[in-house]
Amino acid sequence: MQALYWSAVINGMLAAPVMVLVMLMTARREIMGELTVEGWVRWLGWAATIAMGACLLGTVATWLL
Repeated sequence: MQALYWSAVINGMLAAPVMVLVMLMTARREIMGELTVEGWVRWLGWAATIAMGACLLGTVATWLL
């Protein structure tokens, strides 16, 4: 049961950096061709990435305090 808990913690900690990479990759025509993310979907993706980053910072802050 502890392994499941720690795998979820590690997954949550890696989610924000992976989301940053995905957002950067989906905006590049060299990678995505004509299927780049634009408009409100791009802004929504960055908002979700920022929210995940804030959650990560909050988690780390509570561990250190």
